[in-house]
Amino acid sequence: MKTSIFCALFFWNFVLFGQPAQLKIASIRPSYEEMLGYHIEYKVFSPLLAQRSLKLFLEQFDRDKSYLLREEVLSFIEVSEEETGRVVEEYNAGSFKTFQRFNQLISKAILRARVWRAEIRRELILRDLENLPSTAESYLHYAGSEDKLKERIQKQIVRFLLSEKEGARFADWTPSRREKILNLLEKRLQRIENSYLASNEKESQDSDSEHFFSLHVLKALAKSLDAHTTFFSPEEAFEMRTALEKEFEGVGVLLRETVDGVMIAGLIKGGPAERSGKIVVGDILFEIDGKKMEEASYEDVLKEMKGNARGEINLTLKRYNDDASSNLYGVQLKREKVLMEDERVQYSYMPYGDGVIGKITLPSFYESSSSSSCEKDIREAIRNLKKEKKLLGLVVDMRNNSGGFLSQAVKVSSLFVTNGIIIVSKYSRGETKYLRDIDGRLYYSGPLLVLTSKASASAAEIVAQALQDYGTGLIVGDERTYGKGTIQYQTVTDENAKAFYKVTIGRYYTVSGKSTQLEGVKADILIPTQYAAYNIGERFLEYPLRNDFVPSVYLDPATIQEGQRPTSWFERYCLPALVRKNTLWRSMLPILAKNTQMRLASDPNFKAFLAGQGSSDGGAENLGWGQEDLQIEQAVKILQDMIYLQNMKPS
Repeated sequence: MKTSIFCALFFWNFVLFGQPAQLKIASIRPSYEEMLGYHIEYKVFSPLLAQRSLKLFLEQFDRDKSYLLREEVLSFIEVSEEETGRVVEEYNAGSFKTFQRFNQLISKAILRARVWRAEIRRELILRDLENLPSTAESYLHYAGSEDKLKERIQKQIVRFLLSEKEGARFADWTPSRREKILNLLEKRLQRIENSYLASNEKESQDSDSEHFFSLHVLKALAKSLDAHTTFFSPEEAFEMRTALEKEFEGVGVLLRETVDGVMIAGLIKGGPAERSGKIVVGDILFEIDGKKMEEASYEDVLKEMKGNARGEINLTLKRYNDDASSNLYGVQLKREKVLMEDERVQYSYMPYGDGVIGKITLPSFYESSSSSSCEKDIREAIRNLKKEKKLLGLVVDMRNNSGGFLSQAVKVSSLFVTNGIIIVSKYSRGETKYLRDIDGRLYYSGPLLVLTSKASASAAEIVAQALQDYGTGLIVGDERTYGKGTIQYQTVTDENAKAFYKVTIGRYYTVSGKSTQLEGVKADILIPTQYAAYNIGERFLEYPLRNDFVPSVYLDPATIQEGQRPTSWFERYCLPALVRKNTLWRSMLPILAKNTQMRLASDPNFKAFLAGQGSSDGGAENLGWGQEDLQIEQAVKILQDMIYLQNMKPS
């Protein structure tokens, strides 16, 4: 059951440079062949990919196993060689009859679920909910009978109903209120289901139904290649572009569909809505440019929020007061470029000795067409920290950083490394590229810790591994990072794109020749984060690519005998021949690790944190540890040890 919250960012123009044409069945194969042309491993649609894509077509619809029965899906999961061969033949002929048969099965399952949900709704509107089970459940297998399947649907509906009851502010818990909540859930579910139902016409499909069927097939085909190759709808592509660039055109509000109407779910810091000082989270949209929105569908609200060619929008909002009464107020907002400041680089510091210890939080590796980027923001943060007092130590926090632009990973690494290769990238035809620091300036060279977790991925792992390879900084956090060592080409920021996708085109390696694929970056000092107890990482995804390595391209001047110089052009200009590996911080590791373990063993808050690892609340009830950032606290103490040991070294 798809019951997740629907949120959207609102902006000046929903389309990306101009919306691509609606998808056709005839465009499925050409679009996929384009992705195959880029892909690092697979170049032809094979029986293996056919088998995977059928399974994925099923899973992307019924991920929770609450629509289909075991006997219905068996023939699509346990596919014979003959059947996969037939799917390949259909593909080569531009036909997708097997997928269409599968879609017909899905359509029947949707209609069956709607009948059951109607029965369940009628019962729940009048029934006492206190005696109903609401425990969250996930299922490894499809239901073996209709009774079991219907029971799953009822449990999920009850869970949604009770969660809405818990979050209700003023409403009485009446049958009428329950009916509104259940109708909201039904609208959300049908919004997703309709794209499959519409695709089920026999011969004469309208453009919308053909578009959605083609989109679902392309999504399954793309994901069959590997864990990170994806085909996007225009809406998904916009979200990805916003995540990559951390800016968009709009008024800076997030909306959520609720029982009471479309609600303001969040305000983007620094955006027009937040600057107005009039809008607060929880307000309900009542009118947009004079049009009443109380009875409007969520889709209609989105359409009105996109607006027309005018740069201004007039909103009338309803605000509930503490006494459950409400009042209306209006606000005029101007659409403009909104920077997502809360998702960009943040920095702070704490006094220590005759200087400060700085903390820089890097949430992702972003870069926009307006020339803003995380590398520029980090440079500015370091400059500002140095203005405060002498910068004695620095923590770069990437615990929740899932990646971004490869070019930004190279530039960020280059702030702490001079004249060295950062990344070796290898592509499908064996071609190799070397990405290096060309700035030549060192922005910080003191004690440096990079804080990572199992959630630190991709570009974050590039930076962590590069700094570890060069000895520039120490890695602190979970035992390993996420383990994504692949490079994707994407079209969502391409103004001429005819389709939106990202496809895995290569692997990357750091100067040591290591790949982070599956293995991740190993921590120098182990300080578990909130992710430590969970199975997070590339190795737990479907169809990850294998790990490998390339020869190290690190050339340490200390290994060159006196009087010898690199002779070839490649050795002279491409290898980091002038970079000497920093061994100071690694020489401190035995002492630093020992001191850290002693501190953790005697810290009651950290003991409570470890005891709560993996529980639903993380053990937050124990001693209130959640009020502090324990990893940052310990990282600062390690930096203090590094500063002390550095000062003890003879000059």
